Amino acid sequence: MSFLTGEFECKLDPKFRMMIPAGLKKKLPELETEGLVINRGFEKYLVIYTKKEWDKRLEELSKLNEYEEDNIAFIRYFTRGATELLPDAAGRVLLPKFLLEYAGIKSEVVLACQLNKIEVWDAETHRKLMDDEPASFGALAKRVMGNKSKEQE
Repeated sequence: MSFLTGEFECKLDPKFRMMIPAGLKKKLPELETEGLVINRGFEKYLVIYTKKEWDKRLEELSKLNEYEEDNIAFIRYFTRGATELLPDAAGRVLLPKFLLEYAGIKSEVVLACQLNKIEVWDAETHRKLMDDEPASFGALAKRVMGNKSKEQE
C-alpha cells in the first residue's frame, strides 16, 4: 500500500467546492472512478478516505457486536454525516455545508495527509494547532514509538 503524504492549502469557492490539488490527485488514482468519502474527525476537523479505505473501516465496524451499547453509539457517531465525494467535470468536489460548519471551516482549508486518510482543517485552526508543538517532540516520540522492538521494524 502506498501511504498519503504532504500538506496542501486550498480555498473553497462560494458554493463550497474544492479543487483537489494536482500533487494529491496523483496519489488518488481511483478518485475519478470511485470517488472519496468525507466525514467528521474525532476533533473539530473532517476526514477524507478513499472509497477502499472507507470500506475497510465499515468492514471493521460490521464485526462489532451490534447489541453492545458502546458499539451502537460508536457506529452511529462514526458514520454520522459520511458523504461520498465525486469530482465534477472541472475536478472539484462539493464539501457538505453541515460538515464544514461542524469543523468550523470557512473558506481556506489545509489538507493534511495522515498515512491512509486526509484530515481537512480550517486553515487558521490548523496553524494554531501546529504552532502549539509539544515542548519536546523527542519525548513524545519516545512515548509513542519507544517500546517498538527491532523485530517489529
